[in-house]
Amino acid sequence: MERAGKKRNTALVVVLLLCVALLAIAPLFLRKGAEFGGSDDAGSVMVEEVTGEAYTPWFTPVLESLLGGEIPGEVESLIFCLQTGIGVGIIAFFMGRLVERKKQEEKRNDHH
Repeated sequence: MERAGKKRNTALVVVLLLCVALLAIAPLFLRKGAEFGGSDDAGSVMVEEVTGEAYTPWFTPVLESLLGGEIPGEVESLIFCLQTGIGVGIIAFFMGRLVERKKQEEKRNDHH
């Protein structure tokens, strides 16, 4: 009986992973030739439409100032991924501490 439940769970996980992959890949084929720009680009275009003037940034990013030009896209993606990884690591660390603390409290309460 337990084995049938595991097979069902495995099948469900596989189906859900395929659905997620399809959701991630489908837009690339459904919208051929579409530009996938960031919110910064869309925001500056909107400012230009509303005010009638070209948008000029208030400051230059620190790293771009140090390098004397724009950061290559690959490096920018690497920095973004690194930042995301650090954030997820911090969140996971504190979530793990909370779970362990709860387990320890339950263990203490069971012994009393």
